[in-house]
Amino acid sequence: MRASLGRVIVITAAGLIWLAGCQTNSTLNPFKQTDAASSESPETTGSVAEPLEPQAATPELLGADPNDDVSVAKKYFRQGSYGLAERQFRKAVELHPKHAEAWLGLAASYDRLRRFDLADRAYAQAIRLVGATPEIMNNQGFSYMLRGEHGRARTTLLAAQAKDPANPYIQNNLQMLDEATRKKKMVN
Repeated sequence: MRASLGRVIVITAAGLIWLAGCQTNSTLNPFKQTDAASSESPETTGSVAEPLEPQAATPELLGADPNDDVSVAKKYFRQGSYGLAERQFRKAVELHPKHAEAWLGLAASYDRLRRFDLADRAYAQAIRLVGATPEIMNNQGFSYMLRGEHGRARTTLLAAQAKDPANPYIQNNLQMLDEATRKKKMVN
């Protein structure tokens, strides 16, 4: 009985943590940042619509188990442990190559590790699986911002906004891009 109660508490806590990343439009932000050294707000790194994966997905990677590869990788990403997140997301895509959310997480991890060549490949794979969703385009735009490619970031983020005008993550990234562009002009 005691072990059963402990599991219920753990599952409830995991559910509450998961819901903390939810948007009101039912898409999720699994990559919510809490890295104090980061200058971005938690809402800027993108969101992942559910489901991003084809219906033939295996249930162990759909977030039901807090110890599956994707859930563990998300935890590492939120903690700012991007190397560990990359390793877990890479393991997830090796085991389940049609899991678009894992590919998107892998791309975001590569971005934070400044491995943009690998991030581009992971974004391309996610797009092959589910198309150019606003969430993927938002993350790509953020990736271009990290690289300092502001024109490319703006084009990508505006295309994402055209697909989902009310998405607060896209709006926040556009605001961040505007601030970065203003700061760059002030320096030059």
